[in-house]
Amino acid sequence: MVDNIKIAVAGMLLVAGIAAFYYWSESLMIIRVVAVIGGAAAGAVVFLTTAPGREFFAYSQEAIDESKRVVWPTRKETLQTTGLVFAFVVVMAIFLWLVDAGLLWAVRLLMGQGDT
Repeated sequence: MVDNIKIAVAGMLLVAGIAAFYYWSESLMIIRVVAVIGGAAAGAVVFLTTAPGREFFAYSQEAIDESKRVVWPTRKETLQTTGLVFAFVVVMAIFLWLVDAGLLWAVRLLMGQGDT
């Protein structure tokens, strides 16, 4: 129950920051932006004190650690793969253009318009 109340408070802090942005429409933009960032930061701090917030933080840390273990392709592999994709796109574009032209010709022939 306490976690649900904290999550609701976190949401209200975020909404309060956004509302302050519009409430102070005549103020300097920096003040309005600070209000939104402050509301979001306060909401995040309150959310991180809840059990779901701690689980989310742990999950985020694990995701960052996992992304560091990814083996990224070399520049050469990336360029080769990109070239292959472009070549395939060109071949498919030509193929689809030929199919479209053939179907257009067949429809015109069936409709009696002949070769125009």
